[in-house]
Amino acid sequence: MKKWILQLAVILMTVGLLIGCSSENNTEQNTSVSTNETSDSEEVAEDSVRITISINEGEEFVTEQEIAIEEGDILMDVMEKNFYIETDFDGAFITSIERVEASDEEQTAWMFFVNDEMPTVGANEYELSPGDIVVFDLQSWE
Repeated sequence: MKKWILQLAVILMTVGLLIGCSSENNTEQNTSVSTNETSDSEEVAEDSVRITISINEGEEFVTEQEIAIEEGDILMDVMEKNFYIETDFDGAFITSIERVEASDEEQTAWMFFVNDEMPTVGANEYELSPGDIVVFDLQSWE
């Protein structure tokens, strides 16, 4: 009888561990792309910028980093140093960030905004200032 109870206890513990590990694994997977819950009102350190990567005007959150910069750093250089990005043949347009790709077929492109405004120059020309809040968003261009 004791042997049967011991076997039952081992089975229940094993099932409990599997369920617990499965839940933890799903939580980790869901953090890579989730609903955007960040707030632009959060302050950025005076010697850094905050860069947020999102999809569909912030509907999905990909990643976010606060990055130390110096006055006049170029946005494209900061992106290349801190994120996995791919650009077009001449390096003027970003085609993929953190392996999330823009698509001509789906008519999507990476748009960027600095302090809630779209700059008049590309990321390869944009000079950052400490405290800037940058958002790259994959969105439809139709």
